Amino acid sequence: MSAHGGNKAILAALAANLGIAITKFVAYLLTHSSSMLAESVHSLADSGNQVLLLVGGRRASREADEQHPFGYGRARYLYAFVVSIVLFSLGGLFALYEASHKWADPHPIESWKWVPVVVLVAAIVMEGLSFRTATREAAPQRGTQSWARFVRTTKSPELPVVLLEDAGALVGLVFALLGVSLTLVTGNGRWDAAGTACIGVLLVVIAGVLATEMKSLLLGESATPEDVRRIREALVGPGVASVIHLRTMHLGPEEVLVAAKIEVEATELASEVADAIDAAEARVRAAVSVTTVIYLEPDLRH
Repeated sequence: MSAHGGNKAILAALAANLGIAITKFVAYLLTHSSSMLAESVHSLADSGNQVLLLVGGRRASREADEQHPFGYGRARYLYAFVVSIVLFSLGGLFALYEASHKWADPHPIESWKWVPVVVLVAAIVMEGLSFRTATREAAPQRGTQSWARFVRTTKSPELPVVLLEDAGALVGLVFALLGVSLTLVTGNGRWDAAGTACIGVLLVVIAGVLATEMKSLLLGESATPEDVRRIREALVGPGVASVIHLRTMHLGPEEVLVAAKIEVEATELASEVADAIDAAEARVRAAVSVTTVIYLEPDLRH
């Protein structure tokens, strides 16, 4: 995924969430619906998360320096991990708290009764447009993978975060719409509380999935199996008989560290080994689309 594509999806989600958050909060002030308040905070949290992703992208683009010789690419993973924490605490836990409060003191929606329904339907339309933008931007990288596998295996954090947030927002809006509608029909405010609780559980689950995936990337994931295969094949060539062992690690979404021990002939001169290493590095960079930092150790196979 290009940074441009990720930013396009983030900006689309940010614009949608800011507008939706304001509209939902006005609806809450008019109706005092707990589902509307939970959804307002949800959209506000999502807006903050998109800002965090943009900040992470800017921080990651900084040049390598003496203190960080491999650059700042992992900043994108760090900020995406912070997103999961914000989604869990500000979104999920607040919704669960509000649900418990409303369940203990249920009251029907007594004024501006159909405002929440109109707002939620409009929000579903706007979130749907944002979700469509995210899926379109993710489609080239996803290829033929399922969406679940794409979220688990991609090395770029922005699109999975936006996809999960938008999908969660759409499902959360449906929960809110059901809770509000049943409250209006039955006059029982506990339906509103139940819708709010469902939103809270949904956000906690999504935050857990995001935190798990971002933790793995922060710890350092290897290149994809396809890229590892290409790197291994590219290393073998004139002067390099085989690969004794190979290690890869993503330094960022578009940068991979390659460390390998390669087999050379005992009869080769030092200059010939150096030329073979240079040629192997060139082959690897031509074989994979990601930027590579390569360290090769020549050795004899015993």
